Amino acid sequence: MADPKGFLTHEREIAKTRPVEERVKDWNEVYQPGSLLPIISKQASRCMDCGIPFCHNGCPLGNLIPEWNDYAYREDWTEASERLHATNNFPEFTGRLCPAPCEAACVLGINQPPVTIKNVEVSIIDKAWDNGDVTPQPPERLSGKTVAVIGSGPAGLAAAQQLTRAGHTVAVYERADRIGGLLRYGIPEFKMEKRHINRRIEQMRAEGTKFRTEVEIGRDIDAKKLRKRYDAVVIAAGATTSRDLPVPGRELNGIHFAMEYLPLANKVQEGDLTVAPITAEGKHVVVIGGGDTGADCVGTAHRQGAASVTQLEIMGKPGDERNPNQPWPTFPMLYKVTSAHEEGGERIYSVSTTHFEGDEDGNVQWLHLTEVEFKDGKPEPKPGTERKLPAQLVTLAMGFTGTDQQNGLVEQFGLELDARGNVARDGDFATNVPGVFVAGDAGRGQSLIVWAIAEGRSAARGVDRFLTGVSALPAPIKPTDRALTV
Repeated sequence: MADPKGFLTHEREIAKTRPVEERVKDWNEVYQPGSLLPIISKQASRCMDCGIPFCHNGCPLGNLIPEWNDYAYREDWTEASERLHATNNFPEFTGRLCPAPCEAACVLGINQPPVTIKNVEVSIIDKAWDNGDVTPQPPERLSGKTVAVIGSGPAGLAAAQQLTRAGHTVAVYERADRIGGLLRYGIPEFKMEKRHINRRIEQMRAEGTKFRTEVEIGRDIDAKKLRKRYDAVVIAAGATTSRDLPVPGRELNGIHFAMEYLPLANKVQEGDLTVAPITAEGKHVVVIGGGDTGADCVGTAHRQGAASVTQLEIMGKPGDERNPNQPWPTFPMLYKVTSAHEEGGERIYSVSTTHFEGDEDGNVQWLHLTEVEFKDGKPEPKPGTERKLPAQLVTLAMGFTGTDQQNGLVEQFGLELDARGNVARDGDFATNVPGVFVAGDAGRGQSLIVWAIAEGRSAARGVDRFLTGVSALPAPIKPTDRALTV
């Protein structure tokens, strides 16, 4: 603890964003370049000598937050990076995309604004890249064992990097045309520029990881044949089955899942398309779902020139303070204004869509809704509150219901599923099929990026033990862990 009075003498400051009128005209990250470093040393000094750092427990990765806060305060970026990478393979991803449950668990946050842990994290890793401190770490010797990783999202990449560094020969299979999973095509460019993924992929290639794109296991390659080809397999294919909205009019043109809409905008930024086939330009847009994916749709619609943007949420508006049933240090459900919401649009809470109305050509034109109130945990319509909104583009961002079972992967492997439709696994992340493991959303269900990376690291340890009988790789979590994130 470098500054015992830091939390008393400095107020919380966060990264500054670019002016709205400027950033909605491009797809660059919303933050002002270079705005963090002048304040980050002071912000890191706010980390207290709290005795028991609950931030460790708030983060599934077990990040050594007080340690790298201390190094950041002293501007020792090399040591800060070393401590950061000790528990997290990709801090530039989490520092930009994680909702920071560590900050919710910060001891200072009991009665003051918590330490800006997320901003310190991203400052450390960006400085490490600038200084050349992030280098390939190839294994000293090879084990002679081979591993296939299915899926190149954060869980798959974390597992692959850990296993490669342990000396195994690892190939990552991705059904899309580029590596990154939802990091690549689900996260808009304005939240995380894809150059951050690209340089990590180059680091992993230099370490020895192999990548195979446009290969879908279950369709392009039979899962059983893949199992015979490799000594072990890690399934990190995500939970990609979108939750649908079965109401009258759902079949109308212009109603799309968020994961049909968002990837096309990213493909424009990649240079694959000149104009997105599904665009919000000049349209009244309604986003159904109040989470982060919904906010991504809102920000994308702004940049495409939507006439209006409205986001609907069936739950009530969260409060600005913790509810009694979400005490510190749990992760509370609070009212949040993201960068996309700063840019405009309307948010409507406690409403449910009843049906869609279209024109004579079958294109959606109106969304009908009603206000709801919860009784015995179920939403009930409030009579007399029906109304309609103009809607020429509707995106469904209501979450995901489980692993894609349409491609044959689950059936061909012969995998057992749990009650929630996720791939079942034991304490070592092993499935019912010997040598086949599962990590990330495929086994956990839709969750945070920190959980995905933690699961990838933990599953890698299980695979390493399976292949060699012993493992020195860390295992941040067990499959049943829920920690402090609710």
